[in-house]
This record gives sequence, structure tokens and C-alpha cells, in this order.
Amino acid sequence: MPHPRTHLQPGTAAPAIGDPEWQEWSSAWTRHIPVLTGRTGLTVTVAPGAGGGAPACFYPDAGRIEVDATHIGTPDVANPRRASHKRLVPTAYGLLVHEAAHAAHSRWRTPPGTPPVVAAVAEVLEESRIEYRQRSRRRGDRRWLRHTVTALISADDAPVDDAWHAGHLAGLLLARVDARIITAKDIKGVRAAVTAVLGRKRLLQLRDLWRQAHTVEDSDADTMIDLAWRWCRILGIHPHLQPEVPRPDPGMFAGQLAQALTDYLAHTVGLTPAAYRAQQISTKFSAPATWTRRDPTDAERGAARHLATRLRRARTHQPEPDTRPSLIPPGRLRTRHAITAQAQIAAGAIPTATPWQRRATLPPPKPTLHLGVIVDVSFSMHPYAAPMSSAGWILAHAARSSDAVTATVAFGSDVTLLIGPRNRPTHVQDMDTSGGSSTFGDAVKLADELLQLRQPGRLRMLAVVSDGDLDDIPAAQRLVSTLHRAGCPVLWLRPADLDGHTFTDTTTIVVTDPVQAIDHIASAAVTALEHA
Repeated sequence: MPHPRTHLQPGTAAPAIGDPEWQEWSSAWTRHIPVLTGRTGLTVTVAPGAGGGAPACFYPDAGRIEVDATHIGTPDVANPRRASHKRLVPTAYGLLVHEAAHAAHSRWRTPPGTPPVVAAVAEVLEESRIEYRQRSRRRGDRRWLRHTVTALISADDAPVDDAWHAGHLAGLLLARVDARIITAKDIKGVRAAVTAVLGRKRLLQLRDLWRQAHTVEDSDADTMIDLAWRWCRILGIHPHLQPEVPRPDPGMFAGQLAQALTDYLAHTVGLTPAAYRAQQISTKFSAPATWTRRDPTDAERGAARHLATRLRRARTHQPEPDTRPSLIPPGRLRTRHAITAQAQIAAGAIPTATPWQRRATLPPPKPTLHLGVIVDVSFSMHPYAAPMSSAGWILAHAARSSDAVTATVAFGSDVTLLIGPRNRPTHVQDMDTSGGSSTFGDAVKLADELLQLRQPGRLRMLAVVSDGDLDDIPAAQRLVSTLHRAGCPVLWLRPADLDGHTFTDTTTIVVTDPVQAIDHIASAAVTALEHA
């Protein structure tokens, strides 16, 4: 989980990042910053990659604010010397205002020896406190601070449903309502999710703390740290026994906190939650440039057509007698519908009612298959890279013509989305194998996010191609068992010539020939449809 306030950087500042193309912006905002802060002697640096790893940051000792130019776009998008430019770059200007609020009001320092957990809470409380103080001093700045929320907060701030992360999310968003930066209507869903995790009583207790924080003087470190200690006690966290900021269990899936936060972030940028998630996934898990693209072979095209035929046949297996409505006889007359049809004709409308019901032999309805394929691309899995690259392309093309949804994800040292749901790639993406296998959990969570593998009422399956030699086997087992309990079967294909771990709650098949992995996945998909 990202540090909640990486954009405030105490200590010695690194050398300023300069970019000649952005010098005009840096100069203009340096001249403007005394207006926002009421201070002199501050400088502003605008450049791609500035911000200390965050969208923007403030170095108190150096008196320097940095803003990542990514949030502006190109230097010629606006003239920073004109007041109207802020309307063209509201997020970037909002980041400048937020850092100006730190420069004006973050005058206290965390005392030496403060436990990291307590320091982290105090820093979260400081976020809404400085924005409240800035808005109180310059009421018009609220407009710009509202634009920064989506840049300073990400879905990673609420990865699991536990007390710590619920409190963290409340401190970041709900506290901004009392700071009068955003409205209660804005975060209605987030409030409901936080309340579900914490309970109404504990949330009210936390709210009392952040409202007290809003009244704390800018240099009063003792009170801010005391409030942080009280916050920990409310959440049942013992700072002396918890040497680091709580980390989510890697064997847990994201829950309602993450869903509510994603919905909020999507709404603020004018996207549907699905479109917002797709945008984030595309940015975060795109294929590396080192992977090669090639045209599919005739054999791969034929395999896709053959699999599509098998899947369609599985969906129409064993026709059964049924009835269907009809506009014309023969059949059994349905009186009410006949009267409706006559009324529609008399009114001069095209009749939509179906007065007749006839017997017919129809295939039984089949649910849509949601199939996730996760491929291990660590160095030891090199023989499987080529056939599984083909498998991803074949499955995607077969699915598009047979009412199935597939996604192929590769994991190694990083997670890569090879083919997303409902994609029909024009080229085969040949995977490269290297490194370790530390990101299996992230790959499973991505497949779950793409295909809703834990959602009841749908036909879903996860296929994993890996030797099972993972960095965190207990966490991986918890994820697999969670899917199994949710009704999502897990097919595990393990190379016969590699030693590894066999997971429970899976159907494990030892594969002697890498090419067989494609056939096993296809056969499992067909079987799942036939027995749906």
C-alpha cells in the first residue's frame, strides 16, 4: 500500500529536477506560490517525473514544491502566466494548491521515536487538516482541491476489508467531507462500505478525532500525535507490538472497500466503474515491450475455429422440449395476448403481442463461461511460453464466437495482462520467460477482477499453468481455497519434468508435453459447459 503522504518529504531534498521545456511553468508557479501560501522564499519545479514518486510533493527543508508534469500534458496546453490557465489544467493546479497547503500549514514534525503506525495515522489526519485550513483561509481554493482527490488517492489505498484500511479510507475521504472539500453525496458508497467494516460506533469515534484534528494549530505536534494514538486504540492496534504499518494479507481478495473506492474514483472522472477498472488495468498491466508480436499461424487459426465449434456444440448439447411464443398459429391461443394484439392493430401500431404458444425443441439455456488462464513465466517455465502464447490467442478468438469470456494473465517478477476479456487480438503475443514467480497472488486477483470469479450465479473456471514453486505458497493456497469455496473450480496444469508444489482444492494434471496444456484447458472449458 502506498504511503499516505509520500508527497510531503521531510529531510534533505534531492537536487531539483529541471526540464528546459517546462521552465516557463516552473517560473510562473514560483511567482504565484506566495499568493497561495502567504510565504516567500518557496520555489516550484514542474517537470515529467517530478514529485518524489508522487503526483506532487513538498520539501519543507528546501522550501521546494514539485509537480509531475504528467498531470498537465504538454507545455503548450496553456499559458501559465495567465490566470485562466488553471481551468485548463485543474488537477495539476489542484496539486499545486494542495502542496501549498502543506507549505503554509504543515509546520509540525513527527517527534523522534514515534512508532511508525502512529506516525502514519498522524499523516493521514494531516491531509484533511491542511486542506481545511487552506479552504478556511482561501475559500476559492476548494474548487481546485476537489480535483486532486483522484490523483492523491488510488484503489490501492483500500486493498482488503479490515479495520486498518477502513480507517485509512475514512481518514482520506470521509474526513474531507467535514473539511468541506467534497460532499457527503460524493462518497455515499464509501461511507456505507467503511461503516460495514468498522461499525457505526467506531466510525463516529474516528470522526470525532479528525474533526478535532481540523482545529489543531499548525505547529502542535503533540496534539496530532496524541490523536493518532487514540485512533490506534479505537481500531484495536497496538503500535509497540506492530512495528510497521499494517499490510494486507496477500492471501485475501479485495472486498467492498476497494469496490466502493473504485466506484467513487470512476464517478469523479466521468467513467463507469467497469471502464475505469479497464483503464487502470490497461495502464498497470500492459505487456512489456520486450515481448514480441507475430501473425497467427494457419494451425493456430484452425485451432481457434475448432475450439469455437466445440464450445458452440457444448452450449447446444441435448435439445429439450420447450414452448415459445409466436405471432401466428398453430399453437395454443393465449387470450390476454390476443386481446392486446387486437388493440395494437386497432390503434394503428405494429403488434408486438404474441397470441400463440407453440411447442418446440430448443437447446437448454447455457450460462456464459468465464475462463481465466494464468501462466507462470518464470525462467523454469520456458518450454511452456510458446504454446501458452498460442493458447491465449486461440482461446480469445474461440470465445468471441461461442458466448464465452476469457482472459489470459502472465505472472513472474511482474504481472502482465496478455489478453483481456472480450478482446480479439490481431497478433499473437509471444511471452518471454525470466525472473521469479513472486506475483502469483496479484495475477489471481487480477483474473478475479476481470472475470468476477467469486461471483455466484455464473459459470466460471480458473486454469493455472505452473510448477507451483511460488514465493508465498500459504498465501497462494488461501486464494485458491477462497475461489474453490466460492464455486470457481481451479484447474492446475503442472509440468511433469519440474519439481513443485501441489495445491489442495484444485484439479491437478501433470503435463508431459507443453502443447498438451492447450488441449487440457479447452477440454475443461467444454466439459464445464456441457455440465452447466
